[in-house]
Amino acid sequence: QVRLVQSGGGLMQAGESLTLACVASARTDNMRSMAWFRQAPGKEREFVARIDWTGITPYYATSVKDRFTISAVNAKNTVYLEMNTLRPEDTAIYYCAATQAMELVTHPSEYHSWGQGSQVTVSS
Repeated sequence: QVRLVQSGGGLMQAGESLTLACVASARTDNMRSMAWFRQAPGKEREFVARIDWTGITPYYATSVKDRFTISAVNAKNTVYLEMNTLRPEDTAIYYCAATQAMELVTHPSEYHSWGQGSQVTVSS
């Protein structure tokens, strides 16, 4: 069973930047793409960004496009989410996840492994 271990998170002011990291304990054939999701209180878990291990095809939710950047470092089995110009509506628990799919998939049910979650709180 692959483990995804997250780091980062915290209390931020609107406009600030923060980077989350997700380290995979191993790389397996069923981990072709990685993604970040978030879940705000009382809301469903929503897709944020996705990347495959080639790093060529990142994809973003409309709400974070041009503010967030997802990247992958193969040598470190690590995926990052750089979040810039944070807004109060970005407040949520953020999760990294792995999927076997190479094509773009954005529903949580398509992902089989999850990180432990990182709280990000943005105050105005």
